[in-house]
Amino acid sequence: MNDFITQGGFAAYVWPAYGISALALALLGFWIGHEYRQAKAKLAALATLERDAP
Repeated sequence: MNDFITQGGFAAYVWPAYGISALALALLGFWIGHEYRQAKAKLAALATLERDAP
């Protein structure tokens, strides 16, 4: 287990890289969710306008 944690002496490079990657994936997930909610709201607004048009 200690070998896994020390990563063969490269732990100072490996673990921050894992952390940065995990953070980037989490931020992308939040960004995609935000964009999805905005697009859904815009589509609902357009549908309302179309429905109310004569």
